Amino acid sequence: MQATDPRRPQIDPRLLAESAEQGELRAVLREFFAEAGGPEEARAQAGSRRGYDEKRWARLAGEIGVHGLAVPEEYGGAGYTFAELAVALEESGRVLYGGPLLSTVVLAGQALLAAGDRSACARYLPRITDGSLTATVAGFEGRATGVTAEQGASGPLLRGYADFVLDGAEAGLILVRAATPAGPALFACEPSAGTSARTPLRVLDETRRQARVEFRGAPALAVGTAEETRAAVAAALDAGRAGLAAEQVGGSGHALGATVEFVRQRQQFGRPIGSFQAVKHRLADVLVELEAARSASAFATACAAGASTELPLAARAAAVVCSATFRRAVAEYVQLHGGIGFTWEHPAHLYVRRARSAEALFGTADRNRAELAELIGLGAESGPSAA
Repeated sequence: MQATDPRRPQIDPRLLAESAEQGELRAVLREFFAEAGGPEEARAQAGSRRGYDEKRWARLAGEIGVHGLAVPEEYGGAGYTFAELAVALEESGRVLYGGPLLSTVVLAGQALLAAGDRSACARYLPRITDGSLTATVAGFEGRATGVTAEQGASGPLLRGYADFVLDGAEAGLILVRAATPAGPALFACEPSAGTSARTPLRVLDETRRQARVEFRGAPALAVGTAEETRAAVAAALDAGRAGLAAEQVGGSGHALGATVEFVRQRQQFGRPIGSFQAVKHRLADVLVELEAARSASAFATACAAGASTELPLAARAAAVVCSATFRRAVAEYVQLHGGIGFTWEHPAHLYVRRARSAEALFGTADRNRAELAELIGLGAESGPSAA
């Protein structure tokens, strides 16, 4: 028998399967989102100021406790793991829920925890958990950003801008990766009209808003140390990839389920179009891809839940697989619904927009593949030309 490499982190196989408790959570959430109106709710809220129903957001935090699932009890959370949070993200992705779960609970919440700053966690996480504070991150990917921090009379001040900030126009807290003389550092800013300007951007997916945020001497608090910033940012982005993958699995599941239901009912030549072999093959292909996406998402979730050092690899693999599956699923969603699938009245186009925008949210598929190659030692220097 081959010996287990002690250097290789092992994931508890039980984390890869859904527990009975997680199944109950899924059932509660599915009922909650169905009661809220499903995908039609996303369409209805797209034109509102915040893009989501604030009362329903409060219920999601208070009645079900979604916001605190992966938050330790000492900060007001339930003390569960990322695995339970992933269930909520998958169900929210199934209906294109417009509330800022990904930005607030995953990105900002995980960044605070990863930074290891107990004071900052105690200051912000209880309010994130009870739903009274929405949050996001800026400058984490180092693109479309130019934020610097300078020392003011009473503390750090932020200047510069960050583009494509998720839910940035309304967030009550923004965690900002800013340049300092000592290198990049993490800061918490509660933006105000006098020191920050926030401009909503017109983006493809109206159910997931983005904004340009300009800091004009905005007061901020340092979070963690400069040395911990890189690890905290990386951990938050990996959690974001894993969370987005769970969302994409949920969206793909909806697309497949809605399409199967439609082809069972739609008649052509006196029989349901779902009885045609060509249609069966296309949907079977989507199902195979969806199962692969579930596996990739489950592994990334397990790595996040178990704080595995394999998370960077698993999260990028899930990003590649789940993005491709979501794209395929929504393409068939539109095509097999015939002409109605191309109309504004049908929800299919909302899923197409979410799928396309999500592909580039934390790096394109090509970028994630390139980073995967580096992580497993298959960089350019390892290729045939290196010989």
